[in-house]
Amino acid sequence: MNSNFFDSNNYFIDEKVGLLKFANCYKVFNDKGVEIGAVNQQLTTGQKMLRLLLNKRMLPFKLEIQDNQGNIQSTISRGWTFFMSTIKIEDAQGRNIGSIKQKFKLFKPTFNIIDDTDQLLAVISGDWKAWNFQIEDASNNHIGTIDKKWNGVAKELFTSADKYNVSINPSYSDLNKKIAVLSSAITIDMVLKESK
Repeated sequence: MNSNFFDSNNYFIDEKVGLLKFANCYKVFNDKGVEIGAVNQQLTTGQKMLRLLLNKRMLPFKLEIQDNQGNIQSTISRGWTFFMSTIKIEDAQGRNIGSIKQKFKLFKPTFNIIDDTDQLLAVISGDWKAWNFQIEDASNNHIGTIDKKWNGVAKELFTSADKYNVSINPSYSDLNKKIAVLSSAITIDMVLKESK
């Protein structure tokens, strides 16, 4: 498995804004400000048309996390939904490694990350408006954050509000678990936008 993309513990996510843009696209940087990949939303022509007619929180979506060579590192996808959605996480080979289950909590988005054996892996919860999320494992141990706090090189590169930082505790090293948690965290902005 190509794990280079997931070797880092800090990811800086930068939304690419385009005029008349249907699909969400983000660049991914490491903590040195070097671009290491992208997150791209895949939409068919039919899906683009449906987005004009239907509430997008009902519509299926597919997000691909890619490295700089365009190789898929993981995929997050959701089928049709009408209330709280379950989102599938797959690795680079298309194997199921878990899912994200959105929980309804007033003013506090909460996402349970479930592994491929249906056990709770981690929980992402926080305040969307303040863009401050905590990531905890199944034993309530703090394993990471998603926020708009910048350090070092990244502070000079990222100033816009459409950018955020995903940080994972270096001791959290099980690769499949880390891929599932990071894939969920890296795509959190898109998942929230598609759920609005």
